[in-house]
Amino acid sequence: MASDDPYYMAVALQEAQAAAEAQEAPVGAVIVRQGQVLAKAHNQRESLRDPTAHAELIAITQAAAALGNWRLEGCTLYVTLEPCPMCAGAIVQSRIPRVVFGALDPKAGAVRSLYRLLEDPRLNHRAEVVEGVLAEQCGRVLSDFFQAKRTRRRE
Repeated sequence: MASDDPYYMAVALQEAQAAAEAQEAPVGAVIVRQGQVLAKAHNQRESLRDPTAHAELIAITQAAAALGNWRLEGCTLYVTLEPCPMCAGAIVQSRIPRVVFGALDPKAGAVRSLYRLLEDPRLNHRAEVVEGVLAEQCGRVLSDFFQAKRTRRRE
């Protein structure tokens, strides 16, 4: 873990909180290169009515636009929840060399939990993975959000 990983994960947590306030699943993502934040995003599947509007994909699109290049070499992606297969595929395709995530996703995680796509030698790109940065806070944002949603449904 790099010394600035908790700082940037805290920025991703702010994005996750913004998602929760918008009634979106609270996942936030930040892409950084050489100490510069290129992109910040959160889930927007509900507001955009788009199943691909995950925080990671939106951040990847923003970072590519900021760099003027689809290859996000030299970048680190910070995300509060372990990426799913779709997002892990986008990480591979965009050549992000380093991914830092907070909470594991035992139901859909494709980086550690269910699959290890970012380390698969059959793919043309692999990424360094750092897991568990601010994991408790990242997990709490998700569990609090879904607990409140279940309570509202019962009422």
